Amino acid sequence: MQKRLLVLAAGILQVPVIKKAKEIGYYVIAADGDSNAVGLQLADKAICANITDEEVMLKIAREQHIDGVIHPCSEVSMNVMGRINDELGLAGITKEQAIRATNKHLMRNAFEKGNAPSPMSILTKSAEDAWIHLQNDLSTNGILKPSRNSGSRGIAKVSCNMDKEDFVKAYNIALNESRDKSVLIEQFIDGPEFSIEIIVWNSEVNVLTVTDKKTTGAPHFVELGHNQPSCYSKEDVETLKTAAVAGVKALGVNNCACHAEAKLMDGKAYLMEIGARLGGDFISTELTHLSTGIDMVAAAIDVALGMEPDLSIKEEPKGACIRYFCPKAGKLVSVTNIEVLNDPRVYKKEIYVRKGDIIPEITSSLSRSGHVIVTEKTPQEAVKLAEKLINEVKFDTVEV
Repeated sequence: MQKRLLVLAAGILQVPVIKKAKEIGYYVIAADGDSNAVGLQLADKAICANITDEEVMLKIAREQHIDGVIHPCSEVSMNVMGRINDELGLAGITKEQAIRATNKHLMRNAFEKGNAPSPMSILTKSAEDAWIHLQNDLSTNGILKPSRNSGSRGIAKVSCNMDKEDFVKAYNIALNESRDKSVLIEQFIDGPEFSIEIIVWNSEVNVLTVTDKKTTGAPHFVELGHNQPSCYSKEDVETLKTAAVAGVKALGVNNCACHAEAKLMDGKAYLMEIGARLGGDFISTELTHLSTGIDMVAAAIDVALGMEPDLSIKEEPKGACIRYFCPKAGKLVSVTNIEVLNDPRVYKKEIYVRKGDIIPEITSSLSRSGHVIVTEKTPQEAVKLAEKLINEVKFDTVEV
């Protein structure tokens, strides 16, 4: 009998999952709160519903007689997915695991109990409380971040010698961006950022690859791009892999994809967070199969359906890189020289904005204006090519 998969969310990041599930031969039910979500038209059955409402989605899951549920590249409905798995006895993560994997405070506690390396982290009661912890416990630089959110939303670097009024503003932004209205202040780890892409099956943690990240840096650390495999030393890569495996085990998640984010400082890895899902930014859905030859999307779908994943190499591994277009803020007048993106080494490309759109300041991943994914013989060459193309496409804006 044909397996039935429920995909929670059907935006641009979920499209590769919907397409892959159909390609494998599964019946795909896609649900999204936006009736115009691009992935809905690709599914066997499209449902417009509030995917953050547990009762609504549980009713739909029962009515559709699903065999598995997946919430790729997003965190907003992880608790819903866990509840569905619990109630219907499905293979994926439980609601308890989902809560732990989406609440950064609970995650930090799990890391500490499981001896997984991570920064000092304090759950704050107020802006004043956070300010006192910054002065007394961190004593140098810190990071404010929402306890529950993703995509760099609400994150800001802060320091002991900054103006307190500016600190309070940063705190309030983090508070407003937090889905549970709580804010952490954490030790600032000064070093390069990475992610580690993982499939967990029957409690076995399978590390597929390590991703190098490029960000805007302070204060918001918005991701500008990623490349695989890592350009760092084998020793650094192994250090990151070891930390990620420890983190996944400490978190206690099973039968899911994982996207671990980490930094290196003085030769030591620090776990920033681990999502019990496929990573966003096309890391898990595009870069990983290009750089490893392993179909991570198919593997994530299979474990959600309670089936052993195929982690064998299916295609020749390449260097792969994605870079995001982040033009100067203002009203968009024109985008020119797009023809450079017709280079045969360009795997995929998309411009999100049109003439007349207002280009915002880069404060989160939602502020970016497009992307290009390229492949080359090595990751170093892929990075060089992607950077070149990003700089050659011209976005002309005027102040508003």
